[in-house]
Amino acid sequence: MGMLDGKIALVTGGASGIGRGTALLFAREGARVAIVDMQEEEGRKAQAEVTVAGGGQEVLFKLCDVSDPVAVRAAVEATVAAFGRLDVVFANAGVNGTWAPIEELTPEEWDRTLGINLKGTFLTVHFAIPHLRRAGGGSIIITSSVNGNRTFSSAGASAYSSSKAGQVAFMKMAALELGRYNIRVNAVCPGAIHTNIEERTQKRHTDEVEIKVDVQGRHSFLNEGQGEPIDVADTCLFLASDLSRHVSGVELYVDGGASLLR
Repeated sequence: MGMLDGKIALVTGGASGIGRGTALLFAREGARVAIVDMQEEEGRKAQAEVTVAGGGQEVLFKLCDVSDPVAVRAAVEATVAAFGRLDVVFANAGVNGTWAPIEELTPEEWDRTLGINLKGTFLTVHFAIPHLRRAGGGSIIITSSVNGNRTFSSAGASAYSSSKAGQVAFMKMAALELGRYNIRVNAVCPGAIHTNIEERTQKRHTDEVEIKVDVQGRHSFLNEGQGEPIDVADTCLFLASDLSRHVSGVELYVDGGASLLR
């Protein structure tokens, strides 16, 4: 018997990294999963893998830019049309965006990062709420970060850190507003997780604003502060399951304790 038997879960950014790892785990634990992503080829691969992980149960894939309200609404409604309800929403889609000194960062670069990370989170939650209410409640999980919430040492990451801090503030407001409907809202804040997101980060002159941080005793961190997608996925499984029935409005740091010093 799985921890998510009978539940329907929507995972944005589910084609790779933390989203893919979480979709796989949710399926293994009995959930029927909808993967939402703007990477079609990777999304189709993830769909096939998650189908196997779930023992052959149908897995939905929807191509979607989470900064587009029309696309997000369509993805949420397609999920409910396919599976009949919605119980778990993992608002995970995000980008590192462009990292550059503030005076060099363009308004367009700022808007793109905030549009995907923060607006995308809002849109996902906004369109999911009516369906979660109809299901009698559920769990919303948001992927934020240690950046912008506990550490501020990533040179040039003003837009990214602002979006991640905003997600936590939004999560807390949503937790208070939605508790009356038995909807829990929490955030995971990963640290150094081995994914390919760094490959898509655009960095420009970050050395000009870098502040060197010399941290002693690195080995005192769990796993030297390095994690894998499954480490975040396991945390999401707890938040998605009934084990977290009295947990809401909380950000959970998934970084081996490294952000306490870095």
